[in-house]
Amino acid sequence: MTPGHSPLDRGKPSGSGKPGVGLLHHGSDESRQPVIIAALRSPICRAKGQLKHLRAPDLLAPVLGSLLREIHADPADVDDVIIGNAVGGGGNVARFAALQAGFPVTVPGLTVDRQCGSGLDAIALASRLVTAGGNPLYLAGGVESISTAPARANRADDGELEFYSRASFVPPQFGDPDMGVAAENVAREYGVTRERQDEYALRSHRRAVEASRAGAFADEIVPLKSNEKLVDSDDGPRATLRASLMSRFPAAFVPGGTVTAANSCFDADAASAVVITSLKRARKMSALDGLLVLGCDTAGVGPELLGIGAGHAAERLLNRHEVDAGDIDLIEFNEAFASQTIACMDYLRVDPERANLDGGALALGHGYGASGAVLVTRLMAQARSRYSAHGDSPLALAMISIAGGMGTAALVRYTRL
Repeated sequence: MTPGHSPLDRGKPSGSGKPGVGLLHHGSDESRQPVIIAALRSPICRAKGQLKHLRAPDLLAPVLGSLLREIHADPADVDDVIIGNAVGGGGNVARFAALQAGFPVTVPGLTVDRQCGSGLDAIALASRLVTAGGNPLYLAGGVESISTAPARANRADDGELEFYSRASFVPPQFGDPDMGVAAENVAREYGVTRERQDEYALRSHRRAVEASRAGAFADEIVPLKSNEKLVDSDDGPRATLRASLMSRFPAAFVPGGTVTAANSCFDADAASAVVITSLKRARKMSALDGLLVLGCDTAGVGPELLGIGAGHAAERLLNRHEVDAGDIDLIEFNEAFASQTIACMDYLRVDPERANLDGGALALGHGYGASGAVLVTRLMAQARSRYSAHGDSPLALAMISIAGGMGTAALVRYTRL
């Protein structure tokens, strides 16, 4: 990339020189170009751990309030709060958390559910609403308190409750495997070996440990008080993990399989959200930088190979914008399992080492509805730390595979405003 080049040259393509990666849909119409100008998250902590005392609104409300303080905005100016959530108790957590954060009753809230993709899809929805016009201001993201998720049950004909551990994602004739079984299916179908999975997972932990020690997460984390204790850091990355230990873990989901507890993510409690508005309004607000949202896409795949969904979504999105996967500077993929992360990167012909430069969900944990928004928050932090001082405008990609056989991807470009 050329230092000092700006993607805001009134509709001119930038970066790779490919067409279609400039302003979204409307050329130089800055009133319809979505841009993310702030992104924050809570600590990501193991379920039933440090944040187990906090329900979903308790995780999310401090993040929402901190976002508005960061951009010096009045809560009354927010047009809507759009939040993804997968296993909560309903009741519209977006509205609840906004009111808990002290927003006026005039600010509405919308909660969306695309399971693991919910947080990223909430951001995609907000960006599409910006393209509709009006220069709105949205808070969008996701939250999950797996620790406090309610027990769920179907009511039988006799009125008795039949409890279940997870919802069915597709009709039974399509196959509805548990997530670990689906990860094994992907490993087998795409030839991802146990050795590659263990190597990738270990690298994720090492990167996350190094990033944490270097303070890479500090500016994006909103500390939370849980049971009178201040929690201000993630608790998942393991500095003591070694290859010799990884190799001793048995198959966790299929006898003789390659997917283990060590190369799979763990459940986590977390919240993450962004501020998204039009480029025109962002400039009026004197925002210094942001992520231009160039496009979003969601693809469907076979439910038994659900882990490859992110790869298909990214492929469609990049093809539509005539961007080669090799031209992407930053990639954040939700590492639910090492097998699916590697398979999706292989599918896109991208070296898996280029994904998740500071580690991913294998080390940090997977907070379901929050995870897609965490990806965007991480991209914002990485772009600022690696590119802002040089005036570069990197292309970045967020990707997440989704239960039921889907995947969502978002293409963004970091820029100084």
